[in-house]
Amino acid sequence: MAVALTIVGDPREPATRRTLSVPPGTSILKAAHAGGVDITATCGGRGRCTACRVKFLAGAVPPPTVMDEVQLGPDLVREGYRLSCQCLLEEPVSVQVAPPLEERAFQILPDRPDGLARLGRVALDSGVAKQLVKVTLPREEHHQTSDLEQLCQALGVRPEDVGAGVLQALPQALRDDPAGVTVTTFGGRVLAVERGDTSPMKFGLAVDVGTTSVVTTLLELGSGERLGAVSSLNPQCVYGGDLMSRIAFAQFDPGNLRKLHTRIVGLLNQHVAEVCRESGVLAKWIYKVVVVGNTCMHHLLLGIDPSHVGLAPYAPVMRHPLVLPARELPLRVAPEARVCLLPLVAGFVGADAVAVTLATRLWESEAIRIAVDIGTNGEVILGSRDRLWACSAPAGPALEGAQIRHGMRGALGAIDRVTVDDDVRVHTIGEAEALGICGSGLIDLLAGLLDAGVIDWTGLIQVEGRAALPPRLGARVELRGEERVVVVCRPGEAGARAEIVLTQDDVRQVQLAKGAIASGVAMLQHVAGVPAAGVAELLLAGGFGNYVSIASALRIGLIPPLPAGRIRYVGNAASLGAQLCLLSEAERARAAEIATRIEHVSLAAHPDFERLFVDAMNFPRTT
Repeated sequence: MAVALTIVGDPREPATRRTLSVPPGTSILKAAHAGGVDITATCGGRGRCTACRVKFLAGAVPPPTVMDEVQLGPDLVREGYRLSCQCLLEEPVSVQVAPPLEERAFQILPDRPDGLARLGRVALDSGVAKQLVKVTLPREEHHQTSDLEQLCQALGVRPEDVGAGVLQALPQALRDDPAGVTVTTFGGRVLAVERGDTSPMKFGLAVDVGTTSVVTTLLELGSGERLGAVSSLNPQCVYGGDLMSRIAFAQFDPGNLRKLHTRIVGLLNQHVAEVCRESGVLAKWIYKVVVVGNTCMHHLLLGIDPSHVGLAPYAPVMRHPLVLPARELPLRVAPEARVCLLPLVAGFVGADAVAVTLATRLWESEAIRIAVDIGTNGEVILGSRDRLWACSAPAGPALEGAQIRHGMRGALGAIDRVTVDDDVRVHTIGEAEALGICGSGLIDLLAGLLDAGVIDWTGLIQVEGRAALPPRLGARVELRGEERVVVVCRPGEAGARAEIVLTQDDVRQVQLAKGAIASGVAMLQHVAGVPAAGVAELLLAGGFGNYVSIASALRIGLIPPLPAGRIRYVGNAASLGAQLCLLSEAERARAAEIATRIEHVSLAAHPDFERLFVDAMNFPRTT
């Protein structure tokens, strides 16, 4: 017999109430997803985060599981909160979805409007051409010809070079304007035939599909002018914040794979509508789209099962650059527009790493430089014009606030900057009331606590030494049962309505995340035989990398100990690389060449990785 599950979003809005009928023994999380209700499960439903928490409103509240107690803490458990992934339905209940934390106005790093200009002169040759053509129409019945043949004769192309999507509008376009038609071509193929002269209308999209966020930029192909950009959280995050969670969700399940595929395509179509609305450009005038992303995002966009990417030896289904018509995704631009996906390198090192290498000009650098794209699935690229190495450094979602007791993404109300002196002082995004702490705030907090002696080099919160700290700071260091915590905000401080703490487990989660990035850099330096003194420059790329304080990142050992003057931010380099390939076919060809030059270093398979990772997890000692 089925069990009734009522899910409430906002209790003040009746429209957000849904009642589902589900088989007994089903978890609330799975029942919600099956019923079309989005409950975010950052850890993929493994009970390792708090994202999927619900509050029981009616029905028997189940006893808390171990994971409920570990993740939610005693106060929330007493208030009737549970992790939806841990609750199995046996009788009718009503629950409310994650009401305490409203993450609004997400802070996602877009591409910089001056990004292309900073690279110097790039020859504009998008490959998309438009020309006004006069086509002689068939006039006599006995003439054995057709509209398509007359068009091909005027253009000097073959019928097979004209896409099927062009044929639908061809008859009317040829007869609507005696002055001729505008024909759009790319790579020898006819993409569109439009009545009249529309030759100035030539646009393209550069898309960076990240694990956590997606950025879409609209460019005018003739001039390279940036006409608009839009960014959003990747809607696949509902099914897992990191790549392995998403792969596990899709693994050998065509239905789940289809959900992940349709979600990202749906978001891209929303982006198309938004940038077109903002710029006044018609979607039918977008003829070229360049997409970059890591291996998993690449496969999911194409509807390719990523199951074997998550299993040793982590081989992708394909690596070569791919060009396909937009209607095959389907992407709501010109139906025959060309969607160009840049090549992958190997394993989890995908097209985004290729785009970063292209945009940072590592491939032509005389000196050794390192680019670090810090994110849920981070990448590190090291090298020069002589040789290039890359590895995947999966920090996981901890730096995005996941698996942190009071963590959240960079959104309105997130603590994003922290200073520690005789007390803890915080700043929030938008200077709104403090709701939680995001990645950049965590890095600042740990750096400050290390300098103050609250945390030692192993990451242990020094409860025993709090008497030696300044009184106000020492009062924030507590031992609650067996749990060591630092109180970051008490109710009322920085507008916080509830207490915000840093737990010992939070520190360990950040150590794991920063250890992945730092050991990735260390491993490439080890393989290439390049000490820190031999690195001319370290480039911080990606959404998180460009918000973190360089001084704090150095203090906790997230990045190698270089002089601050040799470290700089480069913005969303993956998006910038996609834009280069959109505007220049020479750059797109160069990206394909770069992908073949990059040597993939598998961290886990290297005999020295375990030692490097353990060392990287610890914090740098001060003399």
